[in-house]
Amino acid sequence: MHNRYYLIPILVCLWGVYYSIITHYISSNNHAYMFHNEDLNEIFNPTKASWNISFPWIDRLPRFSGPNIKTVLQKKGSHKLSSNSYLPNDFPFRERSQIGQENATMVMLVRNRELRGALQSMRSLEDRFNRNYRYPWVFLNDEPFDTDFIEQTTLMASGKTYYELIPSEDWQPPSFIDMDLMEKKLMKAHEDGVIYGGSWSYRNMCHFNSGFFYKQKRLLDYEWYFRVEPDVKYMCDFQYDPFTVLRENNKIYGFVLTIHDYENTMPSLWPTVENFMKDHKDLIHPNNSIDFITSNETSLNYDFELPESNTSYNLCHFWSNFEIGNLDFFRSEAYETYFKYLDKTGGFFYERWGDAPVHSIGLNLLADKNRIHHFEDIGYFHVPYLACPTSIDVLASKRCVCKTKGLENHDPETPHDIQPFSCLSRWWRYGSGKTFLNDIDYTFNN
Repeated sequence: MHNRYYLIPILVCLWGVYYSIITHYISSNNHAYMFHNEDLNEIFNPTKASWNISFPWIDRLPRFSGPNIKTVLQKKGSHKLSSNSYLPNDFPFRERSQIGQENATMVMLVRNRELRGALQSMRSLEDRFNRNYRYPWVFLNDEPFDTDFIEQTTLMASGKTYYELIPSEDWQPPSFIDMDLMEKKLMKAHEDGVIYGGSWSYRNMCHFNSGFFYKQKRLLDYEWYFRVEPDVKYMCDFQYDPFTVLRENNKIYGFVLTIHDYENTMPSLWPTVENFMKDHKDLIHPNNSIDFITSNETSLNYDFELPESNTSYNLCHFWSNFEIGNLDFFRSEAYETYFKYLDKTGGFFYERWGDAPVHSIGLNLLADKNRIHHFEDIGYFHVPYLACPTSIDVLASKRCVCKTKGLENHDPETPHDIQPFSCLSRWWRYGSGKTFLNDIDYTFNN
């Protein structure tokens, strides 16, 4: 009896040869040959459903991953992808579970047509930081994301990706806005040369970022956010988790650049803020940084003449296209009261109030100044301003490339914050000061 066992492998081989011949013939003839017996058809040309029923254990097999296991996207000897060929819709398996310790996410407000810029920003941030942490990406749009955007950004991300449609009531002007008056104001701003003065969508964007981004359903799951915009570059390796830096040092907000804004975009903003301070004195933090945005001595700027302002607001603000912050601050009763007070005046639409000064003034009034952090060692570029460390050793160890292409063939090489028209020295004087001790352990790449 035992002598017959040698027949088993022979029978298996014969079955395999027969099966391959039949299936090859059927596939090459576009299934022209079919058996009269349905059971044979199910054996030699099974449907996906019958395959799953017959072999359910296959889907239960564990998926292995690790630093030494790589997904083979295209096998050796297979056809190369050409301009009109695509990968399968079911993306190759990739381990996307979060490594970072914090309840945090990247957030990008972006349109489908900005895909190229979105991918550039993602590639830069993934390479410099997120591939080691796999924090998720939340993409926000006032229109549904198309398939091409979703597929390409999913492949670019190391972590999970989410695509959220902004509710119309969070994006469009509030019902109390006089649309005819807004149109007239918009045309006048355009004629007067106000930057983005003629743009309706820019107003929607600033209004949304000022008072609605942190209310989006997906973001309610998170405590921290990292705002990312299309077409930006991160010039240095991070070598730490910025979310952890903020949490461990009891901070609620981090910035890299602080600059002056254009007063003609917001002539009534500061008078509105002054009225808010009178009506809500109880909300103003006792250790606020209001002097940062109201002082005007030029000695802090090497006697560089400050931009003209018709109010006591000196126009300094944190440039919000890079910001890392605690969502609970923006969800707080104090900030919500502040935003609604501004919003009811219509200034976001009748003028062109930006989210950067609105965020900054809110932080300067409502938060402890010692809880606002300057990330001085993060390299960042958004046209036309560059931020980069100045220490030679830091530049080398963090692999910084602090040169890039700017506007009109102007290549910025000097970081903005060491130039006289920066507001950084004013922040050192009236904000949380200039620190000389590391905030966290650095990890250097070998």
